[in-house]
Amino acid sequence: MICTFDEKVKALKILHEQLLCRKNQPVKGGNGIYEKYEYPVLTGEHTPLEWRYDFNEKDNPYLEQRIMMNAAFNAGAIKWNGKYVVIARVEGADRKSFFAVAESPNGVDHFRFWKEPVTMPDDSVPATNVYDMRLTRHEDGWIYGIFCAERHDPAHPEDLSAATATAAIARTHDLVHWDRLPDLKSKNQQRNVVLHPEFVQGKYAFYTRPQDGFIDAGSGGGIGWALVDDIEHAEVKDEKIINFRHYHTIMEVKNGEGPAPIKTPRGWLHLAHGVRGTASGLRYVLYMYMTALEDPTRVIAQPGGYFLVPQGGEYIGDVMNVVFSNGWIADEDGKVFIYYASCDTRLHVATSTIDKLVDYCMNTPQDGFSTTHSVETVKRLIAKNRENAKHNLNR
Repeated sequence: MICTFDEKVKALKILHEQLLCRKNQPVKGGNGIYEKYEYPVLTGEHTPLEWRYDFNEKDNPYLEQRIMMNAAFNAGAIKWNGKYVVIARVEGADRKSFFAVAESPNGVDHFRFWKEPVTMPDDSVPATNVYDMRLTRHEDGWIYGIFCAERHDPAHPEDLSAATATAAIARTHDLVHWDRLPDLKSKNQQRNVVLHPEFVQGKYAFYTRPQDGFIDAGSGGGIGWALVDDIEHAEVKDEKIINFRHYHTIMEVKNGEGPAPIKTPRGWLHLAHGVRGTASGLRYVLYMYMTALEDPTRVIAQPGGYFLVPQGGEYIGDVMNVVFSNGWIADEDGKVFIYYASCDTRLHVATSTIDKLVDYCMNTPQDGFSTTHSVETVKRLIAKNRENAKHNLNR
């Protein structure tokens, strides 16, 4: 029986180390496009014990958690000094989110947080909450973090659930020291804003998601595109929709860009999320599309339906029936690590390759927007397989 304070601390540290060192194995089966893994790569329990416990016996004789961590999810990602690095959204028991860096030697397990959370400078108008950072290694030499800054809506001071969302901009050279730039100016509220990794027409390019309210997309038609002259005073002056929402699809309610796109010889690979309504609430799924290398606003391929959905235990959490991604890493050998969160609770990884993802985008049928079209698409595949079977018999 553990009795002394020191024995309790030792047992706590052993359990925590076992969690951090747990081997993560691919889940058997799958769809041939990617592999999911058995365990989440990050949870609230992965946060350092020093962030949660006061180890002074005099001040904390019962070894209680002084600061509880509710979740770790929605992480930007980057390859950094040979390590797989994510900047996760860590949410405390007080509902405030903050950014924290965790790294892994192989991208699928052994993630460890750095010693302290990120100290992010405030904007001139401080935000109540910040979250969901997208990382972009830009050709101007900086690493940018674009994230949501949430504030109480000053137009409705009496409504304690009324909020506004803006796209905050920060940049760094080392993931430790961050320069905070003014928030992106826009006539609409903005979420899910992503910086394109290259200049376009000599300007900074943003994927946007204009919306009428904090949650509702309203008249916002989908994923937008805007060019900005000065990143230090970024303003959306001219915005166009490049990836539209559609009725009775996985993105009828809203959609948003995920991480910065990956450049391939055949086009830009995009990962995004789509939202639809169900009888039990909103359902968030991931989908993919590709745009032309010479024109990142021109969609050249978009598979119909979802790419990745919550399965099994991924379905359960603080916000049910949700997967979300704002980070992925493409290795030089073509392997891709897709970091996705489930239910605003935990962070997972799925692995694929650039070749597989391009093949998926280029050769998966598009959504025809009707039952008739869907049936005909299935029948064409059945007929093709019949012909292939006949051919094999006659060889």
